[in-house]
Amino acid sequence: MASMDEMKQAIVDYLTKAKKSKHYFNDLVNAVKKQYPDVGMREVKKACNALVSDNVVAYFMTGSTTMYTLTSRQGETTTKDDE
Repeated sequence: MASMDEMKQAIVDYLTKAKKSKHYFNDLVNAVKKQYPDVGMREVKKACNALVSDNVVAYFMTGSTTMYTLTSRQGETTTKDDE
């Protein structure tokens, strides 16, 4: 089982390396599961919430869904070509 710090680092690494600036929760779950297959969604959710509390990751709300973005990439937009 991965520690909270390992999951947080996996999420930050994924968000940093990705072309898109905004990601669905399932994208983050899949990124963590690639490194730590035994991790459940609840643990990833707790890691995401901890990153939001630490002001490393921010929520991006479109009205119908909530996405995640690095606070340093909040102003970036995603074009059709980036998706």
